Amino acid sequence: MLLRLVPEKTDVKFLAMRKVALVISVLLIVASIVLFFTRGLNYGIDFKGGMNLYMQSQEGPADIARIRQITGNTVVGEVKAKEFGSRADVEISFELQPGDAKAQSAALDAVRAALTTAMPELKFQSSAGIGAQVSGELKRDGIIAVSIAVFMVLIYIWFRFEWQFGLGAVIALAHDVLLTIGFFAVSGLEFNLSIIAALLTIVGYSLNDTVVVYDRVRENVRKFRKMEMEDVLNLSLNQTLSRTVMTSVTTLVALLALFFLGGEVIRGFTAAMIWGVVIGTYSSVFVASPMLLMFKLERAAMMLDEEKKDPTVDKSKLSPFDHL
Repeated sequence: MLLRLVPEKTDVKFLAMRKVALVISVLLIVASIVLFFTRGLNYGIDFKGGMNLYMQSQEGPADIARIRQITGNTVVGEVKAKEFGSRADVEISFELQPGDAKAQSAALDAVRAALTTAMPELKFQSSAGIGAQVSGELKRDGIIAVSIAVFMVLIYIWFRFEWQFGLGAVIALAHDVLLTIGFFAVSGLEFNLSIIAALLTIVGYSLNDTVVVYDRVRENVRKFRKMEMEDVLNLSLNQTLSRTVMTSVTTLVALLALFFLGGEVIRGFTAAMIWGVVIGTYSSVFVASPMLLMFKLERAAMMLDEEKKDPTVDKSKLSPFDHL
């Protein structure tokens, strides 16, 4: 059914739109960087340190607004309260308080006492705290994790294809990561460890889309030796279009269900993934592929002698696109 969303054979001139797409991407990247340094991200407790308190209402849905007000009157700084799991479960977060570890423990006890006194239906479940040093290490480790992932992608694509493919893929991935950070700067959604996981997932998703297109480009370069490179890229993008649409739509259906029905706890993660799927699909078509033209991909570098076997292509099985 989903495959019917895209005609079996299409002839869209994707590369003819590359200059417009380039301008749009550059403007979005610049805007994301400016927003990051001016407005900044809404870092969660994971990255700026603080305390988490988990409680449960024994009389139905918790009164989030009242819980937030009581906690705000008890501690210093920003306070957040949200449903955690069911509507009766609530997670309360507040910043690190002035003072040492004893001050943090005292603040946690004060919040717990104030809530249970004003709202006896609330029962304490558990608590957790993250210090300033630990939160700084988590932020550093998150940046390192994303950087290593992108670097390893460069190495993988470089060895599997040619250096132009490697640089094109990495530029597309950097594009996706930067725009996702810009999205969080604009939306104000909490940026925590789960968003780092989302960024790494977005890198993998976008890479998968890009490799499918690149594989088709390499096959068509060898098959149509006299065709202009721009025409080869357009042909490859059209041949993989139905697969790209089917993958993106089915993934978005699942993510939208999680976003609206999964609760507040995973809303930031699913929002990042929804944005990542959309922007990753866009970058595979309008960023990664045009980069091959910009870097002047040489046809001769991908030609193999008939006696040689390409170890990265299984010729014993038909490509899923051979019927196109």
